[in-house]
Amino acid sequence: MLDRIRIVLVQTFHPGNIGASARAMKTMGLSDLVLVAPRQFPDEEATRLAAGATDLVEHCRVVDSLSEAIGDCVQVIGASARLRSLPLPCYHAPDRMAAELWQRLPEGPVAIVFGRERYGLTNDEIGHCTHQLNIPANPDYGVLNLSQAVQIVAYEAFRQSRAEGGLAQAPRANGPYPTVEQLEYFYDHLHRALDSAGFLTQPHARTEAHLRALFTRAEPSRKELSILRGVLNALEGSNRSE
Repeated sequence: MLDRIRIVLVQTFHPGNIGASARAMKTMGLSDLVLVAPRQFPDEEATRLAAGATDLVEHCRVVDSLSEAIGDCVQVIGASARLRSLPLPCYHAPDRMAAELWQRLPEGPVAIVFGRERYGLTNDEIGHCTHQLNIPANPDYGVLNLSQAVQIVAYEAFRQSRAEGGLAQAPRANGPYPTVEQLEYFYDHLHRALDSAGFLTQPHARTEAHLRALFTRAEPSRKELSILRGVLNALEGSNRSE
């Protein structure tokens, strides 16, 4: 199941951090590395710092946007030291995060997203995640190097795999989680329905951001999401007939 845990690095500035992160992953049995618009890659420094994990660097996937990196995932955890004004469900301990993500792995990949070395993930990028992760550290100097943060997460995932004997729990009773791509289709549909109903009349009210946060906390199953889209279709049909 460790091969279903995806590490996503967004716009990494120093190529050496890519190699060091790959090494951190391989020591703990992780192998799925995706780079989003890295500043400089491929690069000899990335290969050098990967040491014995050069295969992860050579076979990693490079994409242009975060959406491309996470579309097929059933959970996306954004590692961030800052809590946003519309907070997502947040893990304040990596071991708890590992225990919960392990329950989702039977249904599909889980991505853990790390931002830029200088300022992390943007608000928009956090908005594409389903959860946040905050790694506790010294409050007087809580600065973790990118590869150090990856190492902590990878270790907790590996430790969880040993506790579970390598097996994930059975899918939840009320159905599988939707992928991020399926959620985005729903949010697009919700936007169209609200817009056609004349509900989105205050552009600065952040109505849609609040609704996204609500549905993220609710964690609807694929079946529940299908029902919600059916409701939106019915409302749109009602608006057209008036």
